[in-house]
Amino acid sequence: MYAIVRAGGRQEKVSVGDVLIIDKQSAQPGESIELTPLLLVDGTTVTSDAAKLAKVSVKAEVVKAAKGPKITIMKYKNKTGYRKRQGHRQPLTQVKVTEINA
Repeated sequence: MYAIVRAGGRQEKVSVGDVLIIDKQSAQPGESIELTPLLLVDGTTVTSDAAKLAKVSVKAEVVKAAKGPKITIMKYKNKTGYRKRQGHRQPLTQVKVTEINA
């Protein structure tokens, strides 16, 4: 059994036991969060009806906070001496899917 869930701005395919990295969540490590299911596949049965998916819950446990890769932003203008360097690392959260209740 697996589900397609909305995690931040993306959709992720998850099964029980999967560890995935999603956008930053306010929950602390060890706490449980619930992810919104968009599709549920159980063997040959595919559920995409919103009324049936309202009864489905996908629970995940927060493992730890993480950071994305370092991105370097460089701005430069020719012949003026203008250079600007900026870096960014996106805050993320690592979660482990604990159960899918259908």
